[in-house]
Amino acid sequence: MNLRFKLLLFVICILPAICIAQGDTDEIIASKDLAVVETESGKVRGYLSNGIYTYKGIPYAFAERFMPPEKVKSWTDVKFMGYYGPTCPLDYGPIAARGNGIGMFALQNDWGYPSENCQSLNIWTQGINDAKKRPVIVWIHGGGYAYGSSHELPFYDGENLSKKGDLVVVSVNHRLNILGFLDLSAYGEKYAHSANVSLLDLVASLEWIRENISQFGGDPDNVTLFGQSGGGAKITALLNSPVALGLFQKAIVQSGSYARSYLDSKTAQKVSAELLNELEMKAEEVDKLQKLSYYDLITAGNKAVAAVRKDARSKGEPILGSIMGPVHDNYFLPYNLFTPEALELSKDVSIMIGTTKNEFALMAAARTGEDIEATKARIMEMYPDQADAYMEAVKEAYPNTLKASDYLAIDFMFRPGALRDANTLVKAGHENTYMYLFSWQSPVDDGSLKSMHCMELPFVFNNIKLGKELTGGGKEAYGLAETVSSAWINFARTGNPNTEGFPSWPRYTFEEGATMVINTEGEVKFHHDKQLLKIVMPD
Repeated sequence: MNLRFKLLLFVICILPAICIAQGDTDEIIASKDLAVVETESGKVRGYLSNGIYTYKGIPYAFAERFMPPEKVKSWTDVKFMGYYGPTCPLDYGPIAARGNGIGMFALQNDWGYPSENCQSLNIWTQGINDAKKRPVIVWIHGGGYAYGSSHELPFYDGENLSKKGDLVVVSVNHRLNILGFLDLSAYGEKYAHSANVSLLDLVASLEWIRENISQFGGDPDNVTLFGQSGGGAKITALLNSPVALGLFQKAIVQSGSYARSYLDSKTAQKVSAELLNELEMKAEEVDKLQKLSYYDLITAGNKAVAAVRKDARSKGEPILGSIMGPVHDNYFLPYNLFTPEALELSKDVSIMIGTTKNEFALMAAARTGEDIEATKARIMEMYPDQADAYMEAVKEAYPNTLKASDYLAIDFMFRPGALRDANTLVKAGHENTYMYLFSWQSPVDDGSLKSMHCMELPFVFNNIKLGKELTGGGKEAYGLAETVSSAWINFARTGNPNTEGFPSWPRYTFEEGATMVINTEGEVKFHHDKQLLKIVMPD
């Protein structure tokens, strides 16, 4: 047997193993009699992907512009739910301005197709109509309050998480930006709840889950919300709302602790008044907004927001909260963020809060080539009296700091917000609270991505292959994803994230400040960055 023939035989023998390891044997089964489930509105049909029942684009509600969501009309046929539903229309100007840089490469955004009737959800489950009560975990996407969708990023796919943890994974589309947060309540009872219809959509999705998820093998009494960035912020709003009370039992807020207050209704109503002014409409013509093209609406809305901001600056009046974000109204958010009344609402909810070490790494990417002297000079400009103390505090908090750029790429927005929220929760008696900090460093683009915003997501979803542009797709990433996804699965099951592969993960307390720092492995640290945060944020 010659050498060439032996090599050919070897390749033939190992080829199936290679294919299986790389997922090339992924199997899709779709049939008219397969994966049929009865919902309150009618029957839906999904398909099997690698043994996981998959449903995409199920309508959970319907709403006219600025109106609260309503139940969808029933149907008599069997609807095939095999592709994602429409996304909320977006303001594409800022998106286009980003260009085709390393961030777009790393995230591989898919903007979908827009429609204002965007209330749909997706489900992945191991069993249907089997009376089993699997934990339900509901993904709320990021993108602030203005952008994103349930399938914007490829690693939002719920198949692997469902398969590994025997969870029912759900992801949700809902209204955003001016469609979700325009307060028109000053113009009549018809628009009484317009200020927060984005959040009302999320409540409608959770009500749909409560009524229907048992047919998809899920337990309506064991629901966990998890969301990142804007998704995490929206979960925080749900925690503070009496309208969402009892619809979920656990919550994971990932890089979403940035709100300090909700927008007051007075400012929100100034925006809507300025919007009418921009469009040269009288108050009695407000209904015309419902028929205006989205492009004209968002263009005028952006001008209105700018005008209100300019007026506030000229008067020296700070705007608390996010314009075109949650509004402190008298219905959905009658209490402001984490006030005693709001904290009482969520007292029985188990909560995990965390961030990534380098949330804004992309903004610092241009400085990754700087030497230590250039970095020191930059730190001197920022902290002239404490430059040396700052660098020492960085090394104390993060002993593995090696590169000059590591001193400047640390997040000082989301981490302090997460600590503030966790401290507020535990002081109010929310004992089942856990904290994490994801610090694993991506090797992509010469390491410029570090542990940027969104970096933990492929690990949480156990989707390293679908996030290889972000993570590099190496062996180390696959190994860490096994542990991280297990922690999220365990939290969804029991409210406790402890898992094999990590050391014992204690609850967070104000006194000890326990944080699971997730690098190549997990390490529990106690107030590890306290001195650093004192220098950066002395107040």
